[in-house]
Amino acid sequence: MRRIEDVLATLFGAIFVVLSLVVTVETLVRKIFNFSLQGADELGGYSLAIGSTIAFALAVAGRNHIRVDVFHEHFPRGLKAFLNWLSIVLLAGMATLFVIVSWRVLMESLEYRSTAQTPWATPLIYPQSLWYAGLVLFMLMAVGFAARASWLLFTRRIDQLNDEFHAKSAKEELKEELDSVKNRQAATGEPS
Repeated sequence: MRRIEDVLATLFGAIFVVLSLVVTVETLVRKIFNFSLQGADELGGYSLAIGSTIAFALAVAGRNHIRVDVFHEHFPRGLKAFLNWLSIVLLAGMATLFVIVSWRVLMESLEYRSTAQTPWATPLIYPQSLWYAGLVLFMLMAVGFAARASWLLFTRRIDQLNDEFHAKSAKEELKEELDSVKNRQAATGEPS
């Protein structure tokens, strides 16, 4: 799973590095030559749509979806397990709904040969296909995790379910960040 997260995070970062370069070039060309490449805002919209679906999948993999868990830690372990199971099942249901609705959008764009209302007049089927692929990835990951959580619940592995599917605590997030800093320092040879 860590490898998938790394690939998705790299793809997410690459999309926005390329977008930032395009916006920088667009800004410089406008200011220096009083000329516009046109399309930076269009690429920005596509980048946000595609990047957000990648972020959804990353959040599922890293247990980073926000849940209000003020009382969660005070519940009995069985109730915690049920709530953890319910949260991932509902997330999988929502992801599935996104895929169903976005399929209709994609098919309408194909049927009507829709194009962007921009100077490029991009056929919308291309960016929407990438957006849809990201939503499908999000759904597959969420459904896979929901299946795992369901199996753990029905085989009464309550502690394992709670361990794998609880919302991250502030302590866990802090520990991950500190570990990440140590790993980066070790890789670059910086002192701790």
